[in-house]
Amino acid sequence: MANIKSQIKRNRQNQARYERNRTVRTRLKTFRKRFHTHVEAGDADAAAKAYRAAAREFDKAATKGVIHPNKAANVKSRMAKHLQAL
Repeated sequence: MANIKSQIKRNRQNQARYERNRTVRTRLKTFRKRFHTHVEAGDADAAAKAYRAAAREFDKAATKGVIHPNKAANVKSRMAKHLQAL
């Protein structure tokens, strides 16, 4: 445990950010899973809708710094490839 006042505050801030970012990352996983279930089912229209929703969420997460912008781009690119294959 830290003894320095500024480090104690920094630990509190890090914990708060961790909790906030964890919910966002979990949400991203959910959107990705929804997309892949539609792709596996072969439902192109539902997959396209799910892709748009997921891409929006990944862009938001990248903008807020939860994930790296390149990771968001890579995931969206892979999802778009799956969508085009339908």
